Order: sequence, then C-alpha cells, then structure tokens
Amino acid sequence: MIRAPLFLAGTAALAFAVPVAAQSMDHSSMPGMTMPTEAEKPAAKPHPASPPRTEPTPMPEMDHGGMDMNPKDAGCTPEHAAMGHCAPEAKPAASSAQMPEMDAMDHGTAAPSDPDCPPEHAKMGHCTPKDPAAGVGDMSAASGTDLPPGDATAPAPPSDWYADRIFPKAEMEHSRHAMMEENGAQKIAFISFNLAEYQARKGHDGFRWDGEAWYGGDINRLTLKSEGEGVFGEGIEETETQLLYSRAVGPYFNAQAGIRQDLGPGPDRTYATIGFEGLAPYWFEVEGALFLSHKGDLHGRFEGHYDQRITQKLVLQPMAEVNFALQDVPEIGVGSGLSDMELGLRLRYEIVKEFAPYVGVEWARKLGDTARFARAAGDDADSVSFVMGVRTWF
Repeated sequence: MIRAPLFLAGTAALAFAVPVAAQSMDHSSMPGMTMPTEAEKPAAKPHPASPPRTEPTPMPEMDHGGMDMNPKDAGCTPEHAAMGHCAPEAKPAASSAQMPEMDAMDHGTAAPSDPDCPPEHAKMGHCTPKDPAAGVGDMSAASGTDLPPGDATAPAPPSDWYADRIFPKAEMEHSRHAMMEENGAQKIAFISFNLAEYQARKGHDGFRWDGEAWYGGDINRLTLKSEGEGVFGEGIEETETQLLYSRAVGPYFNAQAGIRQDLGPGPDRTYATIGFEGLAPYWFEVEGALFLSHKGDLHGRFEGHYDQRITQKLVLQPMAEVNFALQDVPEIGVGSGLSDMELGLRLRYEIVKEFAPYVGVEWARKLGDTARFARAAGDDADSVSFVMGVRTWF
C-alpha cells in the first residue's frame, strides 16, 4: 500500500523535469562562461507537450554610413550589451573635418564644394557656388575679404541686382540713384557765425562779426566768408569778403581758392586767394591763406581755435590769429613782416547746439611798421576788449 504513493510522486517529478531541460538557453557565446561540448550534452528526450523551438528572426543590417564596426566589439553584440552582459569598447570621436564627409555618406550626397554657398541657398538663387575645379589656389572667384592683401585694382561692382528680378529695372535704377544722392551726393547749405559780438573797450565801444556760409556736397563746395568790425556812432570801419571754391583733400581738410574783396578806409583792394581749413590733430580748428592783391601786395594769415568742454553745455574757446605781409603797404597801414596778432578767450553756454551766448576777453596788438603807421594815424597800437555775443549756426 505504501509503495503505490511513492511511485506516483516520482513519476510526476520526472514529467516536470523533462520539459525544463528541453528549454535550456545557449550561453556559449557569453564571455566568462564555459559550456559543455556537443558530445558531453545529454540527449534531449522529446515530449509531446513541448512546443517546437524557433530560431529568432535576424535583424536587418543597419546602415552606418559606410563606416566599419570596430572588430574588437564583435564579441559584444548590441543584444548582449542591452542585457548588461558586456560593454563595447569606446570608439574614437570623429574629427570636425570628417563630420561633413560622414554626413554626406549618411545622406547619400557629396560634400559641398563651396561652404559659402550651400545647396539650399543656391537652389533659391541667393548665391552661385564656386567651381570646384578651379582649385584652392585660384582666387578668380574670390571677393571681399577673401581677396589676398595688396594694392590690386578693386573688383567691379555687382551688375546683377536681385530686386530687378521682381520690380521693373527702370524704377529700381531711379531708386538706387536717389539712395546714392541721400548717402553722400546730396547738396547741403550751411550758415554759421563764430563771432557776433559787442566789444567794450577803452575810448569807444564797437562790434565785430566773423561768419561763413557754404553750399555743396562732401567734396565740392562754394564758400562765402565775411568778417569785419566797426564803432558805434561811426559805422563800419572795415570789411573783408571772400568767395571761394572749396574741395576736400582728405577726411579732415579742404583746399580753397578764390577772390577776396576789402572795403574800408583808404583804397579798396582785390586779392587772389589760396588757402586751406580743417581739423588738425587733437581737435584744433585751423585755417590759413595767402592773398595776392591786384597791386602785387602779398599778405598771409593763420588762425585757429580749440573748444575745451567743461561740461556738456559749457565750452571754453581760446583762439588766436596772426597776419603778416611781404612788403610795406602804407596806403592801407600795413608794414612788412608780422603785422598784427589777436588772442581771445571766450566762454559760451550752449542752450542748444545751434545757439550759444558767450562772454570773454580779447587782446589785439599791431607790430612793427604796422604799429608805427597806426600811431602816426592817431590810433593805439594795442587794445583790450571785453566781449559778449552769440555763436550760432543753421
């Protein structure tokens, strides 16, 4: 009676062990594990309830852009690496120079021959790729900062305007001409009075002006200069007017030539004039000229001033002027050599840039034979004046 239950229990254990042995996994390819050979493996007993074993469907071969897999990683397949059974060796990163070639291989296209004109821009007509057959040393297609340094002739301006493809060419030509006029070729009118003042001095008070007007562009201008002085109650003593052609000879200086006409006591004089004006280093405004009269008298002048800003609106302006002559001209009271000089100091307040009242002091001195001519006429050789006026431009 006892042997029957024991026989049934042993038979059940054997029935469960047979399918488990039939479903064993093949780990022979895993590193670090040794599996028995085919001769040592026990023969598997077929079981009617066991399902047939099917081979896994092979995965499609991946396209890695033509790159060969590392042969050292052949023993660590992606499936085993995902299960944590092994770790593939790290591959060296591709250099930046190889990236365009790798991208081109991944997408099945050739690397662009012109990095300045990618294919998508070329298709839209924004640029024209350079000819790769020209080679690196061929600079015929280079432009702008790609050109080699030197003093070669500048390349011709572009003749194909993109806007002409959309709008009528005649209308675009008119628009471009207007743009050029507004950016360098426009005509400008300018009037300024550097001095327009009342002078309080010993004996009799007076007035003085010094102004300039010009019309033209950045290069060529027609300039009119006027200066003079007078005495209250006696009228204008002398005036000087210059009509000049002015041409820019650099970023900061203009060359000038024209005529000068003087009116005042004694005979009138007309002069041929040649000179310059501009901005010297350290922001000094300078001006010089030579004058040859119709009588053969040669005179010269040099003057300058400097704007020293104390605040954004308060400006101190020192100025100086010297005159000289080649020979004595008693008719107009001018002696040879250094004839006279003026030094002034004016403090102005710019209410706006175009309008600035000022106060100051000025010292004038006649020298040499000019001082002798002045004393002979009953005038002082030197004078000091306290001045007030306005500096304006528009």
